[in-house]
Amino acid sequence: MYFAALLARTEDGWEASDTELDEVETLADLADLAREAAEDDEPVLVCIEQEGAWFGVVRVEGEDDPRIFVSDAAAAARSSYGEILLTDELLGRDPDDGDDLDLLVDLDGTEDGDPVQGDEDDEDGAEAVGSVPAGPVGDTGLLADFGLGEKDLLSLTSHDALSEIADALGCTDMLEAVR
Repeated sequence: MYFAALLARTEDGWEASDTELDEVETLADLADLAREAAEDDEPVLVCIEQEGAWFGVVRVEGEDDPRIFVSDAAAAARSSYGEILLTDELLGRDPDDGDDLDLLVDLDGTEDGDPVQGDEDDEDGAEAVGSVPAGPVGDTGLLADFGLGEKDLLSLTSHDALSEIADALGCTDMLEAVR
């Protein structure tokens, strides 16, 4: 099961709203959705979680490029929503090398976070899907100015991550109200 919410900073604090991602097909679509919720050039966080498997945070401020963090790239790669976040740049891939994420993953039946048959373990024993690394990827400092530093972000588990993020922002009640 998925949950997605927008957390928009306003002059009065944070406002939370749930959001449907059915019409979102690209990171640019997601950034546009966040910008629509923004007040002036204040930050908007798009928080996505697949229950127990992974979570992602996209930070959008004004016309700046989105900043992205994904807790487990291999798990997110098995998800259509996660696939939106796993850009070539985030994964350190050359977009011209012919390595298409659609060819690396099999989305049939894996939306619930079940392992994909044929995944290979990396040298640390963690699952990897094709050229998508297991574990966290992205900007671990995207929430540092809100009191959630790199170490704190990396220590979050997929079960309570969005609640912990909302707690750091001081908007737990608002997030839970839209959940």
